[in-house]
Amino acid sequence: MPELPEVEVTRLSFAERIAGARICELRMGKPLRWPLGTTPDTLIGRCVVQVRRRGKYLLVDLDEGLLLLHLGMSGSLNFASRQPPAGPHDHMDLVTNQGVLRLHDPRRFGAVVWAPSEASVLAQKLLGHLGVEPLQDGFDAGAFHAALRKRQAPIKQVLLAGDIVVGVGNIYASEALFMSGIRPTLRANKLSRPRADRLHAAIIEVLARAVQRGGSSLRDFVSAEGKTGYFQLEAAVYGRASQPCRVCNTPIRAIVQGQRTTFFCPTCQKH
Repeated sequence: MPELPEVEVTRLSFAERIAGARICELRMGKPLRWPLGTTPDTLIGRCVVQVRRRGKYLLVDLDEGLLLLHLGMSGSLNFASRQPPAGPHDHMDLVTNQGVLRLHDPRRFGAVVWAPSEASVLAQKLLGHLGVEPLQDGFDAGAFHAALRKRQAPIKQVLLAGDIVVGVGNIYASEALFMSGIRPTLRANKLSRPRADRLHAAIIEVLARAVQRGGSSLRDFVSAEGKTGYFQLEAAVYGRASQPCRVCNTPIRAIVQGQRTTFFCPTCQKH
């Protein structure tokens, strides 16, 4: 599943090129996770103001309303001056006078939703539960520790929940916990302030580096320019079960937490 860095890389790859574009047509394919929420014709003539990100959602601000885009499990966006004929897994073409934004989503877990505003009931249903953005100034170390103190679940599961800090998905949670030396099974409320501070810093560093490296292309992720990411090539633990730890040479272990595979070093990461 594309995580926060992949969604941010996608945004960066087309946001400037589509800004100011006028919508000429919106073509929708097979039904996605949620209905569009309006008829496609109502968007004709609307102008794209900017493209923002909230968690794993891309928010395409229009001069009237906004589109919320989600890549689902395996979706990707491509923006080009023209597109070839749509294939069976191409489910949206946003045709503008500056190019065509296409959503390719083989599993159809993605979404294209129109809302009248970010404050609307529909938009808040999708965005209102999301935690603090980790790459923005509002991600405060003290508030992060205070929120963790209220959770008894394993720290890895708390990070994945996304209601304290948003966008720390499976890959980057494993990496941040390794960097901060914390065992993923440790209960969140057992973290001391110094350890929470290290985790806070690690989350920022791991996500920022992943964005710089173009995200992780574990399966079929590409940016809206068709470029793959390279972060997975330098992962310390994720996807490295039984391989030696890059720090201490202990074999990396893999366990299942909440139906997701967690990778960690049993020597470097402490309870």
